[in-house]
Amino acid sequence: MGVSKWERVKLLLGLKLCVYVPRNNDGLPPPSDSISGAALLPAAASPATTPSSRWSKLSASFSRSSTNTCSICLGTMKCGGGHAIFTAECSHSFHFHCIASNVKHGNQICPICRAKWNEIPLQSPSFKLPSDRGRITPIDWAPNNTSMTVIRRLPPPRRPNSHVIPLFHTPEPAVFNDDESLDCDSSNMKSSDACDFRRKIKITSFPEFKSVSRLMSYDDFTVLIHIKAPVSVSVSGQTENENQVNSPQISQTPRAAIDLVTVLDTSGSMAGTKLALLKRAMGFVIQNLGPNDRLSVIAFSSTARRLFPLRRMSDTGKHQALQAINSLVANGGTNIAEGLRKGAKIMEDRREKNPVASIILLSDGQDTYTVHSSIRNQQNPNYHLLLPLSIHKNGISGCRIPVHTFGFGTDHDASSMHSVAEISGGTFSFIETESVIQDAFAQCIGGLLSVVVKDLQVCIDCLHPTLSLTSLRSGSYPNRVIADRRTGFIDVGDLYADEERDFLVSVNLPSDSSSNETSLLEVKCVYNDLLTKEMQTTVSEEVRVKRDEIAGKEAISIEVDRQRNRLLAADAMAEARATAERGDLSGAVSVLESCRRLLSETVSAKSGDRLCVALDAELKEVQERMVSRQVYEVSGRAYVLSGMSSHSWQRATARGDSTDGSSLVRSYQTPSMTQMLSRSQTTLVASPAAHRLPKPR
Repeated sequence: MGVSKWERVKLLLGLKLCVYVPRNNDGLPPPSDSISGAALLPAAASPATTPSSRWSKLSASFSRSSTNTCSICLGTMKCGGGHAIFTAECSHSFHFHCIASNVKHGNQICPICRAKWNEIPLQSPSFKLPSDRGRITPIDWAPNNTSMTVIRRLPPPRRPNSHVIPLFHTPEPAVFNDDESLDCDSSNMKSSDACDFRRKIKITSFPEFKSVSRLMSYDDFTVLIHIKAPVSVSVSGQTENENQVNSPQISQTPRAAIDLVTVLDTSGSMAGTKLALLKRAMGFVIQNLGPNDRLSVIAFSSTARRLFPLRRMSDTGKHQALQAINSLVANGGTNIAEGLRKGAKIMEDRREKNPVASIILLSDGQDTYTVHSSIRNQQNPNYHLLLPLSIHKNGISGCRIPVHTFGFGTDHDASSMHSVAEISGGTFSFIETESVIQDAFAQCIGGLLSVVVKDLQVCIDCLHPTLSLTSLRSGSYPNRVIADRRTGFIDVGDLYADEERDFLVSVNLPSDSSSNETSLLEVKCVYNDLLTKEMQTTVSEEVRVKRDEIAGKEAISIEVDRQRNRLLAADAMAEARATAERGDLSGAVSVLESCRRLLSETVSAKSGDRLCVALDAELKEVQERMVSRQVYEVSGRAYVLSGMSSHSWQRATARGDSTDGSSLVRSYQTPSMTQMLSRSQTTLVASPAAHRLPKPR
């Protein structure tokens, strides 16, 4: 005959294994289904103290399920090790401080077997016990002065219209101004200390033709403006005395610190391998942030919650951040808008600001609370609703916080993720293969941890008195031309170390029979140098074109031709995507095929230019992902959108399982991105075989 739970509790009381058991209002012991004896913390007892075989069986049930390793921190668990051990009602054991931190961040189920707990461990005395909750406190159990409490969740009082706050949720402040203060001594580098690393932006120009006839005039003469950021700095956040296991050695040079907010999808579809790989990827991010960088994490499902405020990634900060990440569990729906709202609020409310700020958003599903909440919204989604106005790229507040989005798996809403990135000034990456998530994050933070230029504005002035600007082709970067069309501006924003930008400027070139040379343009870059903390101005040499007396056949500049091909391919992908969305996949494939034929006839393609080869490979890949409606829905849309994002911002994105080092992916990779990606891949050498999502047939 089995032993009831209440009999088990009475037995434990007789052995002095607990102090207090809550009673109901009638003074009677609670019914057997309201108490789980397995959740009580047993004290050390010798076999001699066991009065009956029933306790022997119960004690054995505890020992059978115990392990020697804490599943949260992966540290060893043994008696006398200096750490209290908590054994849950499901019989799994953990370090008490690990599981208490787990619960503090909102988790009330076992990290191993997913069993829902009725009794919850919490650290004391920081936790204030509500009046309607019972408490069980073990006696004579405080190794290393660790205070422990086990909280039992009792049924709430039955009062009409009463609102019960979950015990395990810590109320969030109304204003997120609790960010950890910056370390001014180490984060603010003096200009004199930075002068050795000071570099200027380099400006190079390439006219379409080096010389033209004096008698010739052009309505659309093209000049390529090429800009390159200062040389590479360190992507490492570690100090020299930190041990970097299995990681490449990267030189330690000054860099700008970052405020980073990660908004992570923990909906039910993330359960299992996805969540495990996300935790591993976030662990990599945390370990590669420096002590002056600050991190905050938002977890969202049906609602969103802040795991911890902006916290410096010192040794203590990293440890606490890793514990919070390990506490994540997957359940509920997908409320992207709420996650982004809290992420933006952290950036808005912070008391102090690091020089660089960014948000990373990862999701594997569709937002069903804001954009797709009704049939009408599903037919005409307004993705602007997902992003708070405060961090729009052209928002009225001027708070420029790019959101770099990552669509995880084949079920995410690629259109919404691409739109959020485009609206905020970030990039969209498509993670088709689960195991690539860490590499995708590594590539992104490799850039974010190497920002050297902020608030870059490019100014183009016409020099010849009859010259005027006809167009500025700058991709997603905002541009404007003043009324007389003699001056134009391109707002570039931040640049990573060694990053390059190419813009095509078209002018009307008049005939000039009286001169051997015509002055066209002057280019000026104004920006904030984050290493010297000073505003800098770089002015290019005059852009000129020679004027020949006799017309000759001048070869087109291969640099100009290459960038025309890039824009041609980007336009073709955008047109093909729009055609596919209308249901005409054959028409979309035809658009891509026509573009490939045009590219093959260009000067740069015939010369074997690497960018042109990569563009042709990309267009071919997009074609293959539009072979059928199913393939397009599963991966084609996300792949083409990530490609469009990459070309429009001229910044590397993850595409499919794109971290294989192909020329297609490396078109916009900076040395800092490459180094961080190499570090990520080095840490994954000993990892198990990759878990891949099912590929469309």
